[in-house]
Amino acid sequence: MTAKDDPNQAIGRADVWAAGDLYEPYVGRWSRLVAAEFLAWLGVPAGAAWLDVGCGTGALSQAILDRQAPAAVLGIDPSEGFLAHARRQVTNPRAEFRLGDAQALPVPDAGFDAVVSGLVLNFVPDQARAAAELRRAARPGATVAAYVWDYAEGMQMMRRFWDAAIDLDPAAAEKDEGRRFPLCRPDPLRALFEGAGIGTVTVTAITVPTLFRSFDDYWTPFLSGQAPAPGYCMALDEDRRAALRERLRASLPAAPDGSIPLAARAWAVKGTA
Repeated sequence: MTAKDDPNQAIGRADVWAAGDLYEPYVGRWSRLVAAEFLAWLGVPAGAAWLDVGCGTGALSQAILDRQAPAAVLGIDPSEGFLAHARRQVTNPRAEFRLGDAQALPVPDAGFDAVVSGLVLNFVPDQARAAAELRRAARPGATVAAYVWDYAEGMQMMRRFWDAAIDLDPAAAEKDEGRRFPLCRPDPLRALFEGAGIGTVTVTAITVPTLFRSFDDYWTPFLSGQAPAPGYCMALDEDRRAALRERLRASLPAAPDGSIPLAARAWAVKGTA
């Protein structure tokens, strides 16, 4: 997951992604679970050269290092803050992290055996251009793949948040990622890859459990102000934010020990260059 292409200009200040330590408790911990399932689905052999586009905090890059025995992993991201976090956390000498834009990757043509992107493409202003860049960076026959959250239905922590927010403030609907990001569904993802000339395109769902220890464990990450839902939350005045908090507290499922069992679904797409 992870970082986004100049969201201040492209899609609003509420989409800012800059601090890795704030991203991790919000969705970084869950994106790591998705990354493991995603890599198993890809089946890329050991010894490959990987490009991780929108590497963010390095979660997918670290999973590649842990699970795929790569020759090398290059992570590209437009956020200096996320890159600094990734460099601190991912210290394997086979990994390198570099500033760059998904729409104009700072890499040569046909340089990688696997080109991947986790939780990023819906935030890129020119998605067709980004998909074309993924293909350009891949060697002929290489794997090109990505995954995005199913904001409309399956990413329950965000879906519950926006449902409660819209109940209290119908104007919040325009900020709801499920409405803003039509790419995050199987057919648009398939069309994006096929339109970029990527062959043998397949889409699948990846669902992971997201067990929150308590309501505070669920709620506190929304107070970071970073990413669309926390940005909306922190733009509210104290009374409206308190009303939203209590609406969520009343609507979320809770186990006898106070934990909150939810799930997160991502849509994954893969093909060959």
